[in-house]
Amino acid sequence: MKTNLKKLGFCMMSAAFILQATSMGASAANGSHSNSSIHEKKIVNVAHRGASGYAPEHTIPAYQMGEQMKGDYIEIDLQMTKDGRLVAMHDEKVDRTTNGTGLVKDLTLAEIKKLDAGTWFNEKYPQLAKEVYEGLKVPTLEEVFKKFGKKANYYIETKSPDVYPGMEEELLQVLEEYKMVDSKGRTKNVLIQSFSKESLMKVHDLNPRLPLVQLFSYKNQATISDEELKSIKEYAVGVGPNFSKVDGQYVKMVRNHDLQFHPYTVNERADMKKALEWGATGLFTNYPDVFNEVLSEYKHKDNGNKVTK
Repeated sequence: MKTNLKKLGFCMMSAAFILQATSMGASAANGSHSNSSIHEKKIVNVAHRGASGYAPEHTIPAYQMGEQMKGDYIEIDLQMTKDGRLVAMHDEKVDRTTNGTGLVKDLTLAEIKKLDAGTWFNEKYPQLAKEVYEGLKVPTLEEVFKKFGKKANYYIETKSPDVYPGMEEELLQVLEEYKMVDSKGRTKNVLIQSFSKESLMKVHDLNPRLPLVQLFSYKNQATISDEELKSIKEYAVGVGPNFSKVDGQYVKMVRNHDLQFHPYTVNERADMKKALEWGATGLFTNYPDVFNEVLSEYKHKDNGNKVTK
């Protein structure tokens, strides 16, 4: 009997993992997020800016490497050009990750496309340098969708939305154009995140079925109240704070409210293990291959019975 139950448990867990891979972004409407019970079944591995520990962040090779390393999600930070196009870039300025200067909002897409988004990486990390990184271009959101299609999962951030009026509308339009949402506004492969509650609320008003994640950046030890978490659950399926400022109690409170917990940016094995022990349901990392190794060890240690806390 025990053997049969163990086999049944293993089959159920395997089914849950398969279901998660296709359904994490299921519909979320009117503050009642029907996808929550699904995407709790798998701890997600988010390739932070792609596999940015190995390749120039927010470039096609970085996203490809993230997929090859079996990251569950491609993370895309969005900025908006002078002519209203959404491009993948973390900073408001192009200076750090290209050979150009200036604000994204002051440059047209054509001007941004002239920039080299890869050589800086070779110069900063000579041990990881590759000739193919030289001359890489800043991709648009459309180009990322064209390259990876609907088989990939996307974790998209509205970055500095107060700087870019209309960013949310443009994002939803692109999602519709590339059929990342169905006729009812539901998605199977997109999560939208932001530090801006206003931006997330705007997305929620435009399409209440999209799963959202509220980001936080704490300067001191992180705390969060039941009232805050109740408020967040009205529009979001999870929270994403900076891992260095949270503790086990913070994670416990988040999970007690049936919200997902996806901290950033977790690059050290010890921290990855700690996040799992605390009950993280996923995390952002520059090294998705390393997290998969840690996750495999974690599941093996618990004989495959503990997927989330």
